Amino acid sequence: GMALGAKATLFVGSSGQPTGQGNPGTVYAVGDTNADGRADQVLTIAKGLNQPNGVAFHNGALYVAEMQRIIRYDGIEDRLQNPPEPVVVRDGFQPSGNHQWRYIAFGPDNKLYMALGAPCNICEPEKDYGSIVRMNPDGSGYEVYVRGVRNSVGLAFHPGNGQLWFSDNGGDGLGDNRPSDEVNHVTAAGQHFGFPYCHQGDIPDPKFGK
Repeated sequence: GMALGAKATLFVGSSGQPTGQGNPGTVYAVGDTNADGRADQVLTIAKGLNQPNGVAFHNGALYVAEMQRIIRYDGIEDRLQNPPEPVVVRDGFQPSGNHQWRYIAFGPDNKLYMALGAPCNICEPEKDYGSIVRMNPDGSGYEVYVRGVRNSVGLAFHPGNGQLWFSDNGGDGLGDNRPSDEVNHVTAAGQHFGFPYCHQGDIPDPKFGK
C-alpha cells in the first residue's frame, strides 16, 4: 500500500513478514528533497512488523495495518529521521489464515475503513471477517460497514459523493476463469456483496448458495 503525506512524503508498506532476508515487514518514507519530481531519499519508518501492507495518512499521523493490529505514528513527517514509538489503535484481529493483508483508507466521515478478508477460500466467516469495517481514528466506535466481501485488495472513496468503491477477489476451485473478480460500489451501510452465497453477482455457490 501507499499513502501520501501532507508534506509530499510517500509512505510505502510491504506485504512480507520479518524473515531476516531482505526487508519484509518494513514501512518506508520516500521523499523528493530537491523538488525535481524524482525520489531521492528512502528512509525506514518501521521494521520487523507483521505484513504491514496497509498504510493511510490522516491529520499528520501515519496509520499502518498489520495482520493483527492497526498502529499509528503521530507527527511522522516532522520525525522521519527519528520516528516515534507507535500508538496501538486497535488490536486483536486474526493474525493468520487466508486473505489477511489489511487495506485501509480514511473516508470523508473521518473514519478509518479496513477490509477484513475471509480466513479461507470459501466458508461462512466467523465474527467480522469477510467484511469491511470502520472505526474512529482512535479505534473507538468499531463496527461492520458492509458484509459479503471475500478479499478486498483496495479501497477508494469517490471525491465527489464520498461513496466507497472496493475490489474483491473471487473464490478458487469453481472452474476455469470463473468466478470473475469484482469492483463493487457501496451506496449505503449494511449492504451485503454476496460472499459466500453468490459469486460475481450471478453464480450461486455450490454449497452455501443453497
